[in-house]
Amino acid sequence: MQKEFFQYQAQTTKFAAGFEIEKAEGSYIYGTDGKKYLDFVAGVSANTLGHSHPKIVSAIKEQADKYLHVMVYGEYAQEMPVKICQLLAAATPEPLEVTYLVNSGAEAIDGSLKLAKRYTGREEIISFKNSYHGNTHGALSVSGNEYHKREFRPLLPLVNFIEFNSEKDLEKITEKTACVILETIQGAAGFLVPESNYLKKLKSRCEEVGALLILDEIQPGFGRTGKLFAFEHFGIVPDILVMGKGMGGGVPVGAFMSSRKIMETLSHSPKLGHITTFGGNPLIAAASYATLKEVLESGLMNEVDEKEQLFRKLLVHPKIKNINGRGLMLAVNLGSPEYTLDVAKRCMEKGLIVFWQLYRNEYLRISPPLTINKSEIEEGCKIILETLDED
Repeated sequence: MQKEFFQYQAQTTKFAAGFEIEKAEGSYIYGTDGKKYLDFVAGVSANTLGHSHPKIVSAIKEQADKYLHVMVYGEYAQEMPVKICQLLAAATPEPLEVTYLVNSGAEAIDGSLKLAKRYTGREEIISFKNSYHGNTHGALSVSGNEYHKREFRPLLPLVNFIEFNSEKDLEKITEKTACVILETIQGAAGFLVPESNYLKKLKSRCEEVGALLILDEIQPGFGRTGKLFAFEHFGIVPDILVMGKGMGGGVPVGAFMSSRKIMETLSHSPKLGHITTFGGNPLIAAASYATLKEVLESGLMNEVDEKEQLFRKLLVHPKIKNINGRGLMLAVNLGSPEYTLDVAKRCMEKGLIVFWQLYRNEYLRISPPLTINKSEIEEGCKIILETLDED
């Protein structure tokens, strides 16, 4: 299968692993090599409840027996898309109340930018240096790493970048600004967390000049930081909330959420302000509803802080410079990209899947499923430490 993978499936790097999967269950992925691998990455934060969670699998099977795609988004009332939107409204603070379901986090970013420009009638977008929001043209335009963008220019005009956690830069948000878009925790930059009251000051500045605040919760959303969404730690509510990845527990999905007053502007002048054929697909919505319901009812979010502290207690080593992040999204600084990639490779050989951060390759990525248990954390950390001891 590996030969055919490289021959027929488009590649995005020259060094893809080509790891062949037999099955995946819980915190483990099983290879065709007969070995099992403890997964500290969870599909890059997508497998919120681990692999093949029985409630998600059951929800998909139950929906598949009823119907699959029947109509483009927003035309027919279908049970599971309605239920996930209803549950999201109940689980989030006002004024968040209506949800637009799409196919990916990047599409949700694009939709949120269109919504902000449509509602405000303004054109300027403020984003952040070293931010990552996806790879569609719109999402790439507001991502803050030039290396990943320069070969695809021209991108969206009137996008300006400010420094994350810089209060002085907030002055650059003006009456010309349609929206400010921000990852609540910067992902590709190494899981950087907002300082003290930074988000409150950012929100206040947006309100002062009439700009909308878009928070990208594609990675921290759905319990990864111990709250359903990370913004709940910081005492603010965004005007537009973007989600994806962990929302579906392993299926492709994204969404953006806002007040009814803001969202309804996509329905006129022009009508069909955003169109998506497969957004709100009932099979995907069933998986998303099962994921959200389990996250809310299982108590898993209450365990996140204790699991984070266990990681931080165990991962102490002279080669570890620092650990960024919050909850179960941690970035372990090993000093250099070359060394980090080598450690990740050797951990894989020992049966542990770890990864690295997109922009800051010196950081080892740890983002396991919320369902990971204490013994699995200890098992994986032991492999990391043993690997570091080899040098």
